[in-house]
Amino acid sequence: MKIAVLSDIHGNMDALAAVMDDVKAEGCEKIFILGDYAMAGPEPEKIIDGFISMKDSENMTLIQGNTDLMLAEYSEDLYTQLKSKAPVMAEALKYDAALLDEKRTKFLKLLPAQYELDIEGVKILLVHGSPRRNNEDILPDTPMEEVEKMLEGVSANLVLCGHTHIPCGFQLKNKQTVVNVGSVGRPFTEKPDACYLKLTVENGKCLFEHKFIKYNNGQAASKLAKQSFEGSDKLAEMLLNPTVRHF
Repeated sequence: MKIAVLSDIHGNMDALAAVMDDVKAEGCEKIFILGDYAMAGPEPEKIIDGFISMKDSENMTLIQGNTDLMLAEYSEDLYTQLKSKAPVMAEALKYDAALLDEKRTKFLKLLPAQYELDIEGVKILLVHGSPRRNNEDILPDTPMEEVEKMLEGVSANLVLCGHTHIPCGFQLKNKQTVVNVGSVGRPFTEKPDACYLKLTVENGKCLFEHKFIKYNNGQAASKLAKQSFEGSDKLAEMLLNPTVRHF
C-alpha cells in the first residue's frame, strides 16, 4: 500500500495543489495529514475549508498541529505570550484567528492530537511534534538518546511526525522507526520545494521516500506578502529563501 504523509501546510494552497497532484500520480491509497493547516500562510481560510470538505473521506486521516490548537484557542494572553518570543508569528496568529468562524474553529479544535492505526501489520503512530508534545522538535541533529526518550512508552513500530519543516529519520536500537515528513507549505530545506513522505507498506515492511515537489512559490509569496499583518513580507521571503523557521 502506498501512503502519502503530509504536514505543515500553513495555508499554502499553491504548494498543496502541487503535492496533491503528485500524490495522485503516485497512486497513493491513503493520505495522512499531521497538522498545522493554516497559520501564517497565503490562504488560510481556503486550506481549512478544503480539509473540512475532505475530513470524512475514508482514505484520509487528519490530526492536529500546535498552531491549529493555538488558532482554535486564541486569546489576547496567548498573543502577548507569543509576541515576546516570535513577534511576526504572533501577528500572523492574531490575523488568522480573526478569519475563523465557528465552523473553522470547531474543525481545528476537534482534530485528534495523535492517532494510532495498523496498516498491514505495521503499527503506526501519527503525531505533530513528538509523542510527548505537539511542539517538540525532532530534527536531523537531535541526539538518538533524546529521540529514544521521546518514544518511551510508545508501542508503535513507526512514528510519523512533522513540526520542524525539516525531513529526517531515525532507526532506534529497539527497531522502532521515526520519520519527520518535512513541510508542504513552509519548507525549510536548501531548496524551497514542497516536501512530503511517500510511505510504502508491504508484507509488514516499510519503504520511505521524501519527495520534493516544485511549485510556484513566487506566486504563493506574493499572496502572503499582501496579507495585512506586520511582518507578512518577511514570512513571504521565507517561501523563497528559507533561513529561519520563526520571527
